[in-house]
Amino acid sequence: QVQLAESGGGSVQAGGSLRLSCAASGITFSINSMGWYRHAPGKQRELVAGIGSGGSTNYLDQVKGRFTISRDNAKNTVYLQMNSLKSEDTAVYYCHADAYNRFSHLYHYWGQGTQVTVSS
Repeated sequence: QVQLAESGGGSVQAGGSLRLSCAASGITFSINSMGWYRHAPGKQRELVAGIGSGGSTNYLDQVKGRFTISRDNAKNTVYLQMNSLKSEDTAVYYCHADAYNRFSHLYHYWGQGTQVTVSS
């Protein structure tokens, strides 16, 4: 059974920091990319940060310089260090991973979501 177990969400004041973690288990193929999306009320889900299997990263413009994504391939775990948090960062954050099977079909996996609330 595939599971992406997220942790680290919570409430923090503006300017504070949080670290999200997501451990993937049960995926039989080699994980390709991992990342974090967020969904705020009244807005569309957006990609916050992604990291490829080789370590290449990409970020939403609004979080560049404040958030850092990293991964531990041995543990199939991805992290999101969030610093200088702003009220507009408030959202449910979802972990995402994808993996190719031996037929080059790409599978997508999602975590259950973790709430991040930033109060001003």
